[in-house]
Amino acid sequence: MNTIRKTVLALAVTAVLGGCGGNAEPPGKSASPLSKPATMAQEKRRQFESVKADCMKQKGFKYIAYVPPEDPDTDEERKRKAGDYEALKAQRAKYGFGVFSVYVHPKGPDGPDNMPDLSGADPNGKIWTKLSPAQRKSYWKAVGACIVVAAKQALGKKVSSDMDLLEQADAASNRAYEREIDGDAELVKLASSMATCLTGKGYKVSDTRPSELQQRGWRAFLDQEDQIGRKQREDVPDVPSPPKKGEVKRTFGATLTPAQAQPYLAKEVKAALDDLECGKDFYRVYTPKSEAIEQKIDEEFGS
Repeated sequence: MNTIRKTVLALAVTAVLGGCGGNAEPPGKSASPLSKPATMAQEKRRQFESVKADCMKQKGFKYIAYVPPEDPDTDEERKRKAGDYEALKAQRAKYGFGVFSVYVHPKGPDGPDNMPDLSGADPNGKIWTKLSPAQRKSYWKAVGACIVVAAKQALGKKVSSDMDLLEQADAASNRAYEREIDGDAELVKLASSMATCLTGKGYKVSDTRPSELQQRGWRAFLDQEDQIGRKQREDVPDVPSPPKKGEVKRTFGATLTPAQAQPYLAKEVKAALDDLECGKDFYRVYTPKSEAIEQKIDEEFGS
């Protein structure tokens, strides 16, 4: 997989202030650590921020160590992370795969891609936005250098830049999915049965690897959203160019009112429920294994 998961994106929010966002991963690949791993990950994050703040001070800049607070999981979230069929079904019946639901239910607490609104929460935003253009350039140069220092001291990671840190986390996650998900004999068998069921219902399945099959429906509707978004814009081609090796596929959101998005969401919900029905046994095994992987990555990279 080439996309950067929400674990890494969440890290980017605090490690790379003012950085660019991206499309989050579908349900089942989100950063959802349980209590113990989350505590360990938070502690690493605090260490990272502390080192970063000291480094920035040495370079003559004010920087406040900041770690976003984590809300405890709800009962429904815990059930979904455990692969509970009824809990997953209830979520998909409203949000589908989490693509068009953001237009219809933008603040839905149980949305698959729901993330806390951190805009304006980081106190450092009030610091760097008051700097002059020249000072701001020096500030961001210092931030980049201090991330390298903090990664070494707090995480034990040798990195060359903030993006290198993100890419290392993504690569570690990819290796774990390939080894523990796609290499799992039980999941491979369940994925094959799920793919057969989906094909029988008229859905296209181009890759039966468990990690890819889990993303199939989400990607299909993300592509549809991208098509709509591209047609609404004049600054991008209607048909995207194939991404180069190592590049993350770039997609564009659309401009849709809730009423306009509702028909798309209705189709997405049906597809998501069909996907879950065909993969009832698959998700029961896949989801907790995926959560365990993300916990390890969170702990290792302090995300």
